[in-house]
Amino acid sequence: MFEKFLKRSNWTDIVISVLFAILGILLIARPAEIVSVISILLGVVLFIMGFLKIVDYYTSKDKEDYLLTMALVSVVLGAIVLFCSDVIGRIFGILLGIWIIASGIRNFQTTLVWKDFKSTLCTLALVCSLLMIIAGIVILVSSTLAFRIMGIIILVYAVLDIVSRMIFIKEIKDYLD
Repeated sequence: MFEKFLKRSNWTDIVISVLFAILGILLIARPAEIVSVISILLGVVLFIMGFLKIVDYYTSKDKEDYLLTMALVSVVLGAIVLFCSDVIGRIFGILLGIWIIASGIRNFQTTLVWKDFKSTLCTLALVCSLLMIIAGIVILVSSTLAFRIMGIIILVYAVLDIVSRMIFIKEIKDYLD
């Protein structure tokens, strides 16, 4: 049962990495358009959520002030996101950098646990995780990087994460057999 859980969670991570690879390719091909689309979608979602909460507030019998406050905050944030896509692009870069660093650290910890089993693949997994951490730091530190370079880094991250997950799946199978 534990093996199935680990394999399922690793396959989920692989699917997420494939989605990141697609995002990376899109950022390489059309960086400005992708950042604009992401900003517009996020702004529209926040705006609609706020509008629906306002409707909910005025149609409900119990007038809960926090609902109106959340609605107004959501509408204002939606408007800000729609009209300030450059700020959203930077926030996106920060969140992405943090995600990649966290994933690299998680893979690094997993590799350290499995190094005791003297696998030749552990060195490769260790290098992959360190490269992921470095890629995340580069995204966080360098605000002058173009989104194309960010797309390349995302693509590299996705490929490294997929390789790392496949190594982990193989190691689990060999260990548990």
